[in-house]
Amino acid sequence: MARLNQIIAIEKGIKSRTFQELTEAHHVLQKPAQLAGIARVYRPKDEEGEQFPPESTRVQIKADEIIRQTVTILTELFDVTATKDWTNCVARADVVVDGQTLLAGVPVTYLLFLEKQLVDLHTFIKKLPVLDASESWSVDTAADAYASEPMQTVKTKKIPRNHVKAEATDKHPAQVEVYYEDVIVGYWRTVKFSGALPAQRVHELLERVERLQQAVKFAREEANNTEAAEQKVGARVFGYLFHE
Repeated sequence: MARLNQIIAIEKGIKSRTFQELTEAHHVLQKPAQLAGIARVYRPKDEEGEQFPPESTRVQIKADEIIRQTVTILTELFDVTATKDWTNCVARADVVVDGQTLLAGVPVTYLLFLEKQLVDLHTFIKKLPVLDASESWSVDTAADAYASEPMQTVKTKKIPRNHVKAEATDKHPAQVEVYYEDVIVGYWRTVKFSGALPAQRVHELLERVERLQQAVKFAREEANNTEAAEQKVGARVFGYLFHE
């Protein structure tokens, strides 16, 4: 008895071959000259008349024969696809992660769906924003976000100062140069907030989805190892369609 994974393995090849052969049959039937034949014999008007040999063209293609070939081709496809679909109805397996059954008796078709979704989830998690590693972060419940350690910086202001380069005399005024001095006038206390996630959290999530992906693959392989419920539906279908 074949297994479901064996049926799946041969189905693609049968589909490809069936399509090719049906295409060829369709093209053959579009050649009316090959469907036609003729036979003719010449009889002179009198015995002294000129004689001509008989002429004939045989029918090269018969529609009934093409139908029989098509039925044979499609019957195999109908049967292997039916066998796969019937077996898919009973093929099930448990999804076991870290020794615990996460999902029990999952149909193989859903396992395939789950497998594809987990690929997208893995991409989603991998692109989650991560907190800047150069800062020290903690949860701030009031802000409902992560907050950095407070950082203090000074606020300065440029104050003009006079520098006397030369004192005034009775002949010349004083030579004064204006310059600006940065004077601390206050202090900034800065706290950064972020809605990103710690790198460790993202790493843990990636590990979880990868473990689940592996578990789903194992379950799919187990489900695909179910004995195939062999079906022979093609003969009934085409027996009805082409019954004389």
